[in-house]
Amino acid sequence: MLCGWAGIGSVGLAAIGTLRRLVRASEFGRIEPYEYFEPSRVVIRNGLISRMWFPNTTFYSHSLPDRDLLLLVGEQQPTDDRKAYKMANEVLDVAQRVGCRRIYTSAASVTTIHHRVKPRVWAVPNSPDLLAEVRRYGNTILMSEAENAAETRGTTDESDEDTRSFISAGSGGGSISGLNGILLGAAKNRGIEAICLMGEVPYYLQAAPWPYPKASISVLEVLSRLLRMPLDLCELHEMAEKVDRNIEQVLEALANTEELPEQVRTEMERLKQGRRPDLGPITDGEKHEIMEHIDELFRDEAENGS
Repeated sequence: MLCGWAGIGSVGLAAIGTLRRLVRASEFGRIEPYEYFEPSRVVIRNGLISRMWFPNTTFYSHSLPDRDLLLLVGEQQPTDDRKAYKMANEVLDVAQRVGCRRIYTSAASVTTIHHRVKPRVWAVPNSPDLLAEVRRYGNTILMSEAENAAETRGTTDESDEDTRSFISAGSGGGSISGLNGILLGAAKNRGIEAICLMGEVPYYLQAAPWPYPKASISVLEVLSRLLRMPLDLCELHEMAEKVDRNIEQVLEALANTEELPEQVRTEMERLKQGRRPDLGPITDGEKHEIMEHIDELFRDEAENGS
C-alpha cells in the first residue's frame, strides 16, 4: 500500500496522485469523511446548491506481474489527533483485509537545502529489520543516521493541516507529525511493515502557497526502483521548472526588500551554494525573522493572485 496525504508542498499527495494516474489505477473504495472532516464549501450546479464538499480519502488498486498495489490518496488530514488515529486504523483494517504486507507513506522533510539542489529522501521504517534494506535505497538517508541533525529546522503547528506532514529530528531520533507518523506506529502495533519516505523541501518554502514537485519526484524515483517499474515523470519535471521560476521571482523580490535583515541575506546566499554540510549556526530569533519575512511575502503573493 502506498499512501499520500495533503501536507507541506503537497509532496505525498502529488507523488501518489501522479503514480495513480500513470498506472491508471482503479478506484475501489473511499473512507466516509463525515466522522473526520467538516464541510468546507458547497457545490453549485445549474445555479442551485447541489451538495456540501468534504475532502476525499480514496483507495485505488493496480496489479503488477509480481504484486498488487493499493494506493490511498487523501485530500486532507484530520486536524484532531484522535480522529487521525482512528483514520489510520481504518486504513489498516482495509490493508489487513486484502493481505497487505508492506505500507509506504509519503510526506515532506523540511530541511536547509536550496531549491536548486536535488532533494534527498528521508526514510523512517517502523522495524529494525528494515534498516539494512532502507540503507540500499538510492538518494535516501535514514533519519536516525543523519550525520547532521541541524539540517532539519522548524516546528510543527498542530492547528494547521498543511504542516502536519513535517519531520523534526534530534540526534539519532525525531518525530513525524500527522497521519504519516501515526500510520507507521499503528502498523507496527499490528505487525505490518511500514516505511515513511519524505522528500526534502527548503525550510524557507514550507509556507509557500504552491506544491514542491522536486520532492515528489525524488520520492517517486525511490518507489520506481523498489517496484521495478519505470515511471514517466515528465509532467512533474515540467511543473518543477515552473515552480522554480516562480520561486526565483519571489526570492528576487525578497532580496530587493530594503527591510530585509542582513542575516537573512547572508543565510539565503549560503543556501545558494547548495552545500550539504551544516550551513553554520542560526539562532531561533534569526530563523523566526527569516520565516516572518518569507511568510509575509507569500501571503501577499497569494492575496494578489500571483
